[in-house]
Amino acid sequence: MSLQTIDRVAQSATALKSAIASSPNPVCHITYTRDTWVKLLPTLGEYAFDEAKLLCQESPNTWVAWVPDLGEVILDRSHFYC
Repeated sequence: MSLQTIDRVAQSATALKSAIASSPNPVCHITYTRDTWVKLLPTLGEYAFDEAKLLCQESPNTWVAWVPDLGEVILDRSHFYC
């Protein structure tokens, strides 16, 4: 590999790191599936668990989930998504 190619790769990597660091909403590429346990970002109640089991995807942004000691709930991705 030539020195010029190495320099271009290094410059591209630096530019990518800068773009990611300056992005207000980093992109999360986690794919959730049925039966996945997720950590809840906001708690759903004082005595509710902080995890939920995904049951089925209701829409592109919502999931039907089960929270121990609370029952079935509908969660927006923002409740557990990065």
